[in-house]
Amino acid sequence: MINRDGQNGSAAETAFASMLALGADGGLTVAIKDCLDVAGHTTRCGSAAYADAVPALTNSAVVDRLLDAGCRIVGKTRLHEIAYGMTGVNAFEGTPVNPRWPNRIPGGSSSGSAVAVAAGSVDFAIGTDTGGSVRQPAVCCGVIGFKPTFGRVDHRGALPTASSLDCIGPLARTIDMIDRAMEMIAPDYRTETLTSAPRLGWLATDETDDPEMIEAHLALSLAGMVTRAVHLPDLDDAFRAGMAIIARETLDANRTLLEAGAPFGMDIRLRLEGARAISDAVLAAAEEIRGTFTQSVDDCLSEFDVIVTPALPQAPPLLSEASDPAKVLPLTRYLRPFNLSGHPAIVLPAVTSTGLPSGIQLIARRGSDARLCAVARWLCDHHSIFSDLRGEA
Repeated sequence: MINRDGQNGSAAETAFASMLALGADGGLTVAIKDCLDVAGHTTRCGSAAYADAVPALTNSAVVDRLLDAGCRIVGKTRLHEIAYGMTGVNAFEGTPVNPRWPNRIPGGSSSGSAVAVAAGSVDFAIGTDTGGSVRQPAVCCGVIGFKPTFGRVDHRGALPTASSLDCIGPLARTIDMIDRAMEMIAPDYRTETLTSAPRLGWLATDETDDPEMIEAHLALSLAGMVTRAVHLPDLDDAFRAGMAIIARETLDANRTLLEAGAPFGMDIRLRLEGARAISDAVLAAAEEIRGTFTQSVDDCLSEFDVIVTPALPQAPPLLSEASDPAKVLPLTRYLRPFNLSGHPAIVLPAVTSTGLPSGIQLIARRGSDARLCAVARWLCDHHSIFSDLRGEA
């Protein structure tokens, strides 16, 4: 099999934990991250700790919506174990191969979903995003990833069952397909079209970012598309607060299995054990930062339709570098804070001057998901960097 990017089928095959054939023949083809329940199938979460769990009795809400919309669900995708990691490297199930940059990580945790889309195996895929887990692998693999407003997409039937950060969202090769996916999984979503140029607030960057990774971000400013530069001085505080909250909530979701000696991978076990150090006081401080950061983003968006940031501050690491925290931890610097605040965010991929994966991120007011995608479409229509992301080709 040859996919749309000219790669052989091997990369595409690595995206899937299991193959399915659910729904209507001839419908849009969809891949589902294997932390979402499908009736009759075990939700393995990419982990030996969940491999022998009782099969789900019912579909997750998002799976039911897709089937009701006439989609064809073709498989469940691999992920970073228990959706708690950014590389997509998985010793238990195997690591999906990044179709365009096979020597680099596919990203995580929705690694298989991004790979399935990038390989052309499906029309779109569904992932989950707790700290950048849809958007970061999307950029790593060169596709679009969308994190809706927190709570916009029904979370029932997703693991973890309780999270103050996690959002279900689509990955696709075009903005039009993102809109179609959102109309299916969020019943109140209505695609919008802009009638005038949007007001773009351009987040100022600093010298810690890799110059190549901010090429696309700078291009918008050089093209005169941004209104002015803006600052979010508590961005890094919000990043750290998001890290603390996800650690505590992931531990809470897996504490019983951990204490029973379940066979988590060593990296995940160490992270879960380390999360025991997140005290109630640390969590309370993180929640205070959530409030102040959310307000600062709201204040900024009172002047602009969207805030534009780089997608990544540094290049996705090589697979050989995936165990190096210095290469991995900074990757969600611009992504994770908006899980904390709950604002919708979308990433548009780009390729740097030397051929590396990069892109930009757009953030909009909470609840303005369709307007955010309309702004993304406008950018695709008006800037050559993103022109290939517009239609349904």
